[in-house]
Amino acid sequence: MEDMKDIILEYVIEEYADEEDDDITYDTPLISGGLVDSFSMVSLKRFIENKYKISIPNDKATPDAFDTVNKIEMLIKEFLK
Repeated sequence: MEDMKDIILEYVIEEYADEEDDDITYDTPLISGGLVDSFSMVSLKRFIENKYKISIPNDKATPDAFDTVNKIEMLIKEFLK
């Protein structure tokens, strides 16, 4: 089974990275670094909710919570049952 962080990282790279963004890691700032904007964050949230069959309340879906793959993983684990 693929690691959750690898799945998220692969999605982020495929959907949002340019060819020169080849050094994206689990700790790369996605929102504050400008890789993911507010519109993209909504699509990322939708991907995560569909992939993991969870619902993330809007008040928990903050730019800070989505700023790195590591933070996204922590957020997902909070809602997995």
